[in-house]
Order: sequence, then C-alpha cells, then structure tokens
Amino acid sequence: MPAASPPSLILFDLDGTLTDSGVGIANCIRYALDSFGIAHPDDATMRSHLGPPLVETFRDGYGLSDDDVERAIAKYRERYHSVGLFENAVYDGIPEVLDALSTSSATLAVATSKPTYSATKILEHFGLSGRFGFIGGAELDGSRQHKADVIAHVLDAMAWSPETGPIVMVGDRGHDVRGAAVHGIPAIGALWGYGDEAELLEAGAIAVVERAGGLPYALAPWVSC
Repeated sequence: MPAASPPSLILFDLDGTLTDSGVGIANCIRYALDSFGIAHPDDATMRSHLGPPLVETFRDGYGLSDDDVERAIAKYRERYHSVGLFENAVYDGIPEVLDALSTSSATLAVATSKPTYSATKILEHFGLSGRFGFIGGAELDGSRQHKADVIAHVLDAMAWSPETGPIVMVGDRGHDVRGAAVHGIPAIGALWGYGDEAELLEAGAIAVVERAGGLPYALAPWVSC
C-alpha cells in the first residue's frame, strides 16, 4: 500500500482574495488624508493602495513622516473599525471553494497584512472564520506588518514547516507573492482582486487564476480529497 501524501497548508490573503474590501479601505484612506488636508488620489492610485501595509501607503505614497504615519493610521482605524470594516463583500465563489477544500486533506489558514483583530472580525461577520485552522495578521502596533513576517508568524503558530507538508500561497498582489517567496513558498495569483497579471507574474507567481471558481484546479497539486 503506497504511503499517504503529507497534508498541505494553503495560505490565503484576505483583502482582494477572499473579500472585496476596496470600498471600505478607500473610504478610510480618504478620511485619513482629509485630516492632513491632502487631496484624494485618482482611482488608479487608490487601487494601488489596496493590499500593501498602511505604513507603506502613507509613507511612500504621501511622504508622511514616521509620526504623521502613526497619526494617519490612527485616523484610518477611527473610521475603519466602526464603519469601513463592513463596507466589504465576499467574492463570488469563495464560500464554495473553501467548502470544497475543507473536505480535502489540506489545512487552510489566512495570512494578511491587515491586523489580526480586523481580519478575524471580518471573517466572523461573513461566516468564514470556521473554515480556517488559523487567522494570522499584522499587529496593531505595527511590529508585524509585512507579508513575509505575517507568513512566518502563521507557520510558527501552526508549527508548520516544509517537512510537515507542502505549502502554497493564494493572493492578489505582488507583495503576497514576494512575501511567500521569502519562505520558499510558491504562490498563485488571484486576478479577481486588486493586482493584475503582469504584477503577479513579475513578482514570481507560478500561476494566475481569473475567477475564484478556478482555484481548486490550480490548487490540485496541493490537495487530495
């Protein structure tokens, strides 16, 4: 009798991969910029802000000092935790994909640059939290925010290593792909999110998927039912 294949770990980004949170994030960025008297960016620029850590958005996008970045993030969260969190929707097909994967040998986890507190509230609100063995995110104090650091946190918390079983990342932006690559983890790009095919492939995605319903096929090498 052949030996059973080791279980796989599938890491999912949240914003732009599981849920379409763009409206809430954009509204809260605008709210924070208003407090500094900074003009709102055009739609293309705002779209580029969806996914990366807020520190990068306010520091690199608007040239704010470290102290002003902290104040901008505080203003962002002032609106986000009461309103913006729920200006959000689950992408079509995601619940069905998660249900299908939950019947396989794979373990599912979330690795997001969003604070764990916010990510957990969102997933609980949409009834998705129970599909995941672990929800890992950034720290509210900014001590863990980059995707590579979040992934390291998830792997450590789950006591998972390549020896435990294969790992794959699913995300919609180049920083998801690059963060996974730091740990030698391949990544699949989600084209229904906020990145595009060129960004994902340039970052090193091994494949891109146009719609959520196509994920089970792309994840077939990591999943056994």
